Amino acid sequence: MKYKFILIPCLLFTIFSCNEKVASKKSNKLEKPNVIFISFDDLRPEMGTYGSKLAITPNIDRLASQGLQFNKAYCQQAICSPSRASLMTGARPETINVIENYTYFRDENPDILTLPEHFKNNGYETINCGKVYHGKYNDPGRSWSKEPDYASLPYEVKTLVEQYVDPDNKKIFAENKAKMLKKYKKQHGLGMGPAYECVDVEDNAYIDGVNTDMAIDIIKKHKDGDKPLFLGLGFVAAHLDFLAPKKYWDLYDEDKITLSNQHTGPLNGAPMGLHASFEMRVRSNIPKYGAFPDSLARTLKHGYLATASYIDAQVGKVLKALEEKDMLDNTIVMLWSDHGYHLGEMGIWAKATNYDISTRVPLVVWTPNQNDKSRGMKSDALVELVDMYPTLCDLAGLEKPSHLEGQSFAPLLENPAMEWKSAAFSLFPTPALREWAANPLSKGMRESYFGPLIEDVEERIINVMGDKWDREFFENYLMGYSMKTQRYNFVVWRDRRDKTSEPIFIELYDHEKDPKETVNIAEQNPELVAELMEQFNRGWEGNTAKIAL
Repeated sequence: MKYKFILIPCLLFTIFSCNEKVASKKSNKLEKPNVIFISFDDLRPEMGTYGSKLAITPNIDRLASQGLQFNKAYCQQAICSPSRASLMTGARPETINVIENYTYFRDENPDILTLPEHFKNNGYETINCGKVYHGKYNDPGRSWSKEPDYASLPYEVKTLVEQYVDPDNKKIFAENKAKMLKKYKKQHGLGMGPAYECVDVEDNAYIDGVNTDMAIDIIKKHKDGDKPLFLGLGFVAAHLDFLAPKKYWDLYDEDKITLSNQHTGPLNGAPMGLHASFEMRVRSNIPKYGAFPDSLARTLKHGYLATASYIDAQVGKVLKALEEKDMLDNTIVMLWSDHGYHLGEMGIWAKATNYDISTRVPLVVWTPNQNDKSRGMKSDALVELVDMYPTLCDLAGLEKPSHLEGQSFAPLLENPAMEWKSAAFSLFPTPALREWAANPLSKGMRESYFGPLIEDVEERIINVMGDKWDREFFENYLMGYSMKTQRYNFVVWRDRRDKTSEPIFIELYDHEKDPKETVNIAEQNPELVAELMEQFNRGWEGNTAKIAL
């Protein structure tokens, strides 16, 4: 597909009509500030403000120019449910025992106090629109004090699930799903529709547009004197499938979209560290084996960029509604994504690795009381998504629950360049031998068209690991633990049941010399490995920032 570049002025520069005025306002309406908590799904820092030469994201760029942008923010696991469960509970994936998409954090932690629940208990009206938690694990009755009233919108809301609009795509999806369910019964994820869709429709033809309208309706109806508002607004994009109205595809000239030249994994890297792009390959129009043709890869990247521009426009609408309501002088805006995404880098598509492209996320914060000197700055401090819970507590003047495993980065809003924590931590269980929900490979996966891919993956692991190979161990108990420092990505592969066990493999990447992580230099640097292992063994608690109280 090819689309000509057409600049659509109404999509651009819709927020903060008077920057200096907004930046100088101070909180004076309510005792507690409102919180607008905006999440994206699978959106890496592919934005103009993060240096993308392709992405058209003027509203997020403008928000960053008035707030604080974090350049080195990391998720705790590059998969939807564990990442979201971690940041919403303020505890790390292994602590809450959520390391794949099919475990509900409440089943494992029935009494844990979540971020919105804590705000609700402290006098906030907490409302959720869209995907803030993962799917059905939305914590109804605990986190949210009020359900959004979709019936109040001036049109009929036909679905609250992301769906195709094109009838042909709907048919393909329904037929494929029926075939797979007939063969595999409850097998998750097999039998999907196309990976992308470009249809000339309004923004609210897709669920992200609907939830934007709902969020604006909530903002407009919020009155002075009401309880302060904690609004969770979760966009499904840029998750597969890449569904966005045609006008956002039209922002890009597909012929000018560049592709990654990094077609293979790191030299001497962990053979179990990369998957076979299962999540992408399950789509009906994607090859089940072998490399993707450049023409397809370019269209897929086009679709990803279109969804990024689509949700950027939705962010602009919400921020404009806040401005028109005169709420920005008492509202915190925190914008984040649950993890990053490979768009062909290292030869794979989707998330679910321990590499920087998958674990690094966009994170932008705007507060009315931020130090004016720090507005528009970009901080290189290491921060983690698990830090957002304690940060919002500090910014709202709430006590921090004792179970939190992150560190408030509120001080960075005053001094973005101050010395900060020495490491950020992520993890992922054997990407090569896990499905895209991070659960171990199922019988259905092995029997389907993925069988040859899985055989290739296992052969690659066996060739490198030799007598250390054990299928049950690699599928169920091997964990890759990633420690990001200011200079390095240090990945330790060991038995997750025993944190004192000897690593079976170590990866080390020098971001100063090799930012794309093309060569594992662990074997050539034993002294550095020993030094980093000592730092790694101190854990997150031993790598927090030391600040004066």
